Amino acid sequence: MPKTPLHPSPPPLEANDVAIVGGGTVLWFVAFLALLPFQGTLSDHGHGTWPWICLSGGLLGLIGLWYCRARRDAIARDRAAETANRAAGDDGQDPATQSD
Repeated sequence: MPKTPLHPSPPPLEANDVAIVGGGTVLWFVAFLALLPFQGTLSDHGHGTWPWICLSGGLLGLIGLWYCRARRDAIARDRAAETANRAAGDDGQDPATQSD
């Protein structure tokens, strides 16, 4: 069987991670608030942990939101520094070792 030629990998897709994680976090908190009035009924049927699972999901989502925002900002800083180096005519040296 002949081998098919290899193609280069496509670039990664850009997504708005902050919006995705933020939307999921909001959904977890809404589920917590929706289940909270039914805590007694849920406990009677053996599902008393469901509201607390939703609360945990919302709190973990806040951590994920913080992480995604920090990552987005770091990527933006890196791209801005790369653009500034190109505009300044970077000769391939490390910015820390360049002389003015």
